[in-house]
Amino acid sequence: MYKLGILVFVVLVVYTTLHIASTVFETNPASSLANNLPFKNVLSPNPAKLPEDLSVGVLPPARISYDEPAPGERVNGAIVVLVRNSELDGLRKSMRMFEDRFNRRFKYPYVLLNDQNFTQEFRDGIAAITKNEVRYGILDENFWNYSPSVTPEETELKLQVNKNRYLYGGSLSYRFMCRFQSGLFYKHPLVRSLDWYWRLEPDVEYYCDIDYDPFVYMRDNGMKYGFTIAPREGRRTVETLWNTTRTWIKANTHLLPAQSLANWVMGTDGHYHLCHFWSNFEIVDLSLYRSEAYESYFNHLDNAQGFFYERWGDAPVHSIAAALLLKKSEVHWFEDIGYKHPGNMHCPRDPAMHAKCVCDPGKSYTYRSACQTRFAKVNNMAKERLLQILDNSEFEYRYNPAKVDTS
Repeated sequence: MYKLGILVFVVLVVYTTLHIASTVFETNPASSLANNLPFKNVLSPNPAKLPEDLSVGVLPPARISYDEPAPGERVNGAIVVLVRNSELDGLRKSMRMFEDRFNRRFKYPYVLLNDQNFTQEFRDGIAAITKNEVRYGILDENFWNYSPSVTPEETELKLQVNKNRYLYGGSLSYRFMCRFQSGLFYKHPLVRSLDWYWRLEPDVEYYCDIDYDPFVYMRDNGMKYGFTIAPREGRRTVETLWNTTRTWIKANTHLLPAQSLANWVMGTDGHYHLCHFWSNFEIVDLSLYRSEAYESYFNHLDNAQGFFYERWGDAPVHSIAAALLLKKSEVHWFEDIGYKHPGNMHCPRDPAMHAKCVCDPGKSYTYRSACQTRFAKVNNMAKERLLQILDNSEFEYRYNPAKVDTS
């Protein structure tokens, strides 16, 4: 009874205090609390009569939805991917990061190309990653095939000779890929109508938020080729590429511009430095590849057998062509886009750029790359100087497979 009496006393004291407070301040404590909540009428004595839709004015400030389209115009471009069904997981990983960093707001379509029919499992897996448009295309024999200058039999012999000399030395499908990416992909019906393309591959990583449109940036600044990483090519894979290029240059001087970035790939000795833009990431104004000069260059290479009898990659082909046909102002290093492809990575070290990234600049290959350093230093070269150097220099060593000891 004693404890019950104390409890009743405490209740009476609390009630009396609240009553006095409400009388003095002419407020209702419950009503005051309700009026100060962000959602009105939450403590209404009749919750069943809450408004059907709350006024935006009573909601706390909110961020713009990440899925809301970014303002501004778009170019006629797409994200283009060459991929196999077996690379679904790798592409989902790449697209997840690419969507989060850029395309969930800019909403460019994807063009996925395959030399086999895409499986339903693949299509379902991609549909679960993006809400943006995805266009699927197949590569028939017009795109996935041998150069007209080679034979399957001779190619097989070369594959056997080169299989242990360098990466993918014995791979036929890799050579199909290099030839397709070098001079055929932009002719595919799903790419043919585009003005711009951004290349994406499975198992790559994007480290930085991209809060502007690189396509529009390049167009507005008169740029045609964009890259992130510039390594050296393996010399054994391109042993006759530069000699073949020299032959084309001398036969097609009328197709060369008055000024170009030629001295980025060529020294004063007239030899190829092996520097190239890593084309697994490239953003390109496709008028470059559709130009008379590039078409002539690719056809010349395609008839020279090197895509199959050596292992000419699309990266050095694209890079040499860009250096010969563009001025330095038309080539852009996207230093602010942190990116990794198996083998090399780039992470911006500029504090303002790095603030948008999750990567370690200390591990960035680009700031140690001799080719990247050379790109920063060189200026345009006059066509006359280019031709003078080539006239005064000898052709490079040509690899002779008959002299290779394969025992």
